Amino acid sequence: MVEIIPGILEREWSEIERKIKLVAPYVPWVQIDIADETLVPNKTFTDITSATFARIPGWDDLHKRLSFEAHLMVANPEKYIHPLADAGFKRLIAHIEASDPRRFLDAAHFESVEVGMAIDGATEFEQIEPYLEDVDVVLVMTVEAGLSGQPFLPETLEKIKSIRRNVTDIPVEVDGGIDDKTARLVKEAGATRLVSTTYIFKDPERIEVAIDRLKNV
Repeated sequence: MVEIIPGILEREWSEIERKIKLVAPYVPWVQIDIADETLVPNKTFTDITSATFARIPGWDDLHKRLSFEAHLMVANPEKYIHPLADAGFKRLIAHIEASDPRRFLDAAHFESVEVGMAIDGATEFEQIEPYLEDVDVVLVMTVEAGLSGQPFLPETLEKIKSIRRNVTDIPVEVDGGIDDKTARLVKEAGATRLVSTTYIFKDPERIEVAIDRLKNV
């Protein structure tokens, strides 16, 4: 069974908070996207601190059973490392397309977090290959990073297979266009974690059903 991680890409903290509360009963992990218009053509809420989380009603109980990862769609992810780790994020994932991915990895390894590297939909596998031994997770974008609701790119399946052949012992996460149909394709290609945004949140009354369908593809 694959692990399902709801993805949240929002400009306003109120929407992030609303979506956290919607999925909290059903999953152990949530991904929050961070974009500042330096790497992708989008801007999200970026000023996340421990005080921001503390404003969520019932946060003391919530944070005991829910963990957060940050997907850093930014050119200079190293500047977000300490603030997000201090806010309680347990996993930080930056892009191979960032200005200096090695600087991010070196800095992030000093924090008590899992460290990951993401590869965008159009980027060739060879770009991430030198970093595979230095990360705790690989995130393969199955769309062009930056906006939710995009169609799945079938050509990314070969990239997932290549990564799985090269690293057999770490999680391979996928993000972009994931629904109950594409989830089966990426799972068969070697993915072990599925990040889904539009499919999970499109009907707030059926979030549990959507997550269960993804789990059981």
